[in-house]
Amino acid sequence: MKLLARALCLWELGRQVAGRECVGPRGGGCAYARAVGHGPDPSPSQPCSTGRIMRPDDANVAGNVHGGTILKMIEEAGAIISTRHCNSQNGERCVAALARVERTDFLSPMCIGEVAHVSAEITYTSKHSVEVQVNVMSENILTGTKKLTNKATLWYVPLSLKNVDKVLEVPPVVYSRQEQEEEGRKRYEAQKLERMETKWRNGDIVQPVMNPGVTMKLMDEVAGIVAARHCKTNIVTASVDAINFHDKIRKGCVITISGRMTFTSNKSMEIEVLVDADPVVDNSQKRYRAASAFFTYVSLSQEGKSLPVPQLVPETEDEKKRFEEGKGRYLQMKAKRQGQAEPQP
Repeated sequence: MKLLARALCLWELGRQVAGRECVGPRGGGCAYARAVGHGPDPSPSQPCSTGRIMRPDDANVAGNVHGGTILKMIEEAGAIISTRHCNSQNGERCVAALARVERTDFLSPMCIGEVAHVSAEITYTSKHSVEVQVNVMSENILTGTKKLTNKATLWYVPLSLKNVDKVLEVPPVVYSRQEQEEEGRKRYEAQKLERMETKWRNGDIVQPVMNPGVTMKLMDEVAGIVAARHCKTNIVTASVDAINFHDKIRKGCVITISGRMTFTSNKSMEIEVLVDADPVVDNSQKRYRAASAFFTYVSLSQEGKSLPVPQLVPETEDEKKRFEEGKGRYLQMKAKRQGQAEPQP
């Protein structure tokens, strides 16, 4: 009851201050504002920041902020800055649609009553796409301390407002160093190859979609159910790997979101989530794959410490194949983390 009372108290405080803008130490918006801008005429390539206080209805069953809520906020910030940039030059008006979530890392849980600060920055542009890097910080409103909770990379494509099937060209971004453009091009080529593999695996194309936040949140919920049923413990999202949108979810469709565990290490679980759309008002169309992704979850004790995960035992040939593919992704990411942790000479 004490925890609940404290959460409700913090919620009431957040309700009173949310939406108020004030001048911060750098002239930006207040920490409790819903959307923090950079003045009346922000540069289209300057970082974009949004934020709001986390409330009880944002919590999962364990009392932490739901991973899907964070995903939705990350996508919204990415859509704002990429749309702003793509409309920075005279020409046909457009809206930036999400084509791919490269990767999202959940570095630390966010709690109810904390303020989520979401900052997005454009790091690379190709002819028809924008790479956006997003960081999420949590702020304790009582002490003012902040910590990094999430990092994500997303790709957006500008679609014409007159014809949403028409992809427009992206204005080039100005790089402060030549190395930034070269590094961005390498990331672009790498994700392009990965998208081609996804296209081959799913038998359809990868398309940009607008307003995908609700779908992403539902995908996280389904993955969480699969992980919780497997462990019978408290589980949290550790990372999301490559959310691909294969086709638009059209009006009049019923979506089915399914999840299946593909791989387990000693302390993590990989769950593949599939989103299928079934047109119910158009008999000429068949059920189709709308989105797919891999979520990684970890199991926690009541004290918040990681627990061993019950091992998945694949039985069929398809299950064994998916297990080996998941193991490959796990080892590849583990090697990447170890490489980043090594001190630079």
